[in-house]
Amino acid sequence: MDAVVLNGERRQATVKLWPPTLNTRQMLVDRLTSNISTPTSFTRKYGCLDEIVALKYAKRIEESAFASATKLYEQEPDGGGSSAVQLYARECSNLCLEVLKGSSCITITDQQDTVDSKVDSAFQETFFNISKGKRAFIEIDEAQTLLGPLKEPNFYTKICFSNRSFGLAAAHVAGPILALIKKQLKTVDLSDFVAGRPEAEALEVMKIFSEALEGSQLTYLNLSDNALGEKGVRAFSLLLLSQSCLEELYLINDGISEEAARAVCELLPSTEKLRVLHFHNNMTGDEGAIAISEILKRCPLLEDFRCSSTRVGSEGGVALTEALVKCNNLKKLDIRDNMFGVEVGIKLSEAVRNKENLIEIYLSYLNLEDDGAIALANALEVAAPSLEVLEMAGNDISAKAAQSIAACIASKKAIVKLNLSENNLKDDGAILISKAFGEEHDKLKEVDLSQNSLRRAAARTLAQDLADKPGFKLLNINGNFISEEGIDELKDMFQKHPDRLGPLDENDPDGEDFDDDDDC
Repeated sequence: MDAVVLNGERRQATVKLWPPTLNTRQMLVDRLTSNISTPTSFTRKYGCLDEIVALKYAKRIEESAFASATKLYEQEPDGGGSSAVQLYARECSNLCLEVLKGSSCITITDQQDTVDSKVDSAFQETFFNISKGKRAFIEIDEAQTLLGPLKEPNFYTKICFSNRSFGLAAAHVAGPILALIKKQLKTVDLSDFVAGRPEAEALEVMKIFSEALEGSQLTYLNLSDNALGEKGVRAFSLLLLSQSCLEELYLINDGISEEAARAVCELLPSTEKLRVLHFHNNMTGDEGAIAISEILKRCPLLEDFRCSSTRVGSEGGVALTEALVKCNNLKKLDIRDNMFGVEVGIKLSEAVRNKENLIEIYLSYLNLEDDGAIALANALEVAAPSLEVLEMAGNDISAKAAQSIAACIASKKAIVKLNLSENNLKDDGAILISKAFGEEHDKLKEVDLSQNSLRRAAARTLAQDLADKPGFKLLNINGNFISEEGIDELKDMFQKHPDRLGPLDENDPDGEDFDDDDDC
């Protein structure tokens, strides 16, 4: 910035770098055309294009890079726009390289409309997806047809083969094609891609894909829904061992046993960049969780960890929570439906106490009981200032823990969803929690206190505090013991917004003996 004098005052003048002038953009197009059409030591490696064809590509490259940089500038204006300029230059460079790698076959001898068509094709979506439609086997002829576009010059960086089951013949078609484009790929989804195949064939298919993609620099890899087990994990050895830039890894519903978890730990030598790690719905168990905890210790940037429905008990839960202590960037934690117990709940409270970035936490069905719930609520009260989702359903929590939970909620002005269903809070606990929602909780949309032995008094209080709250969407208090008079009262209180009151078809007005006079 340069200093200028204005009305006798010395001020700093900001130099605006974005957007570039039309003249600057045209000069860049001319330079790009020259770069990909002039023989140099660089272009000799890949071959250079005819000048007319190169001009068409150069225009598209500049337009694409300009659009990306403008989007960045609009989202993150940084004064003069230096970040946008840097992205503009980087995108131009990357796209030039991709053109030279895959499009040198286009020459002036092509008809003009053919050239236009190929240039248009190269700049279509970067996502190649064959997962749409019915789940089905894919055989050799269909594989050759479906995957044909990948053999043409393209800019695909994302591929999804999910929902189509590859046999050996189809895999032998896919393998060489993937090997040709693996250097440009960043996102690969191979979830549910061997369904219904015999184990021996499925493992061989996995090996073919693994070998084809070995050496790619992926940021996203999804191998979910493939019943991998240890054999399946090791079938992907070449691919997994070669990854050094992985940011997201999904191993959901894969039969990740103790042995398979150890294999994953062994075959992921580099996890420093990993931000998302999902292991939902596996049979990991305690020993498997201990192996996963070793992976967590190598994930300093982890933001999203899911290890739900994995049959992990107290020992494995302790190992996971101790490893999570160092994951200070954590934004989303989902460890629902495990057999942790109170001890792990207390340990976990130590892990979340320093999680300033935590936005969503799912702690349902962990056998926390009151002591575990209190420890976690107290920890979250002083941490996670931007918490939006808190779930602690099915933990045998009583009114004893309500004061701590209410204090936690009162401090969370950004909370959007609260789920405390299937506990035993009763009226006293539910009323304490309801009173925690103040006017400043203006983002709140959903509260679930179903199956908590609530009566008319708690239902009335919840309706008073939530029915007319701006932006509120749903109160679920089904499966409780609200009297018929209480139900009528609820409907009256939600008369202006009937869609905000959830169904009450499972409410049992005779499920508990009480005197309505006590509710008044």
